[in-house]
Amino acid sequence: MKIAVCVKQVPEGNSRIDPETKRLDRSGEGALNAFDANAVEEALRLKDATGEGEVVLVSMGPPKAQDALRKALAMGADRAVLVTDEAAAGSDLVATSYTLAKALEREGADVILFGQQAGDSDGAVLWAAVADRLRLPVVSQAAEITQADGKLTVKRQTEFGYDVIEAPLPAVVAVSDAINEPRYPSLKGIMGAKSKAQATLSLSDLGVEGDRAGEQGSRTEVYGLNDPPARSESKKIEDNGNAAQAILDFLAEKRLV
Repeated sequence: MKIAVCVKQVPEGNSRIDPETKRLDRSGEGALNAFDANAVEEALRLKDATGEGEVVLVSMGPPKAQDALRKALAMGADRAVLVTDEAAAGSDLVATSYTLAKALEREGADVILFGQQAGDSDGAVLWAAVADRLRLPVVSQAAEITQADGKLTVKRQTEFGYDVIEAPLPAVVAVSDAINEPRYPSLKGIMGAKSKAQATLSLSDLGVEGDRAGEQGSRTEVYGLNDPPARSESKKIEDNGNAAQAILDFLAEKRLV
């Protein structure tokens, strides 16, 4: 069984928007998206449960995104594929999902796993867009996954409990961060990751047309950036033993009590 895991490098610490490009500034240090670590862990567990197969990482980003992929390789993934191309910079959900779908078509995986969302965007819809492009069944918020007889059984976390959903293979699943506790890479895993295959692909390698990626292929546009609006009238009250009365007086003044 081949399992593809879509992973992403996200900025470490507080991210900022570049005022010139109006895009997320990715010039600083990056790390493997925490939600994607859960997806990698679940892929490794599915592989172990079947006793055979391959776990391949698929990502899209700048060349330095290889650093994040190496951590996932150190966890135990078998190889990595990074789609990196200057023409892909500025891709939104539409362009990104198209490019990733093209990369996943090349792999022909039985199972495609995503983390529930990315820490830099929190969109939580990329997996659905990719599944739609590939015309595959998709299950989100997976808290448990088992595979048998050519299908997946997924325990899906909901607001009111759990749904149990069966999906034929191939299928796309977005896992929740409650599904497992990602393992820490061992020293042996870290050293072994250096020798694992890490392919890089351009848009042309995937047959992605120039007007389907980057800003040209995007369907969203940021028109401007502004500071948040100033707070309405407020008053700071120091507690010198009479804070409760001061708050009551302030609310009475505003005719709120």
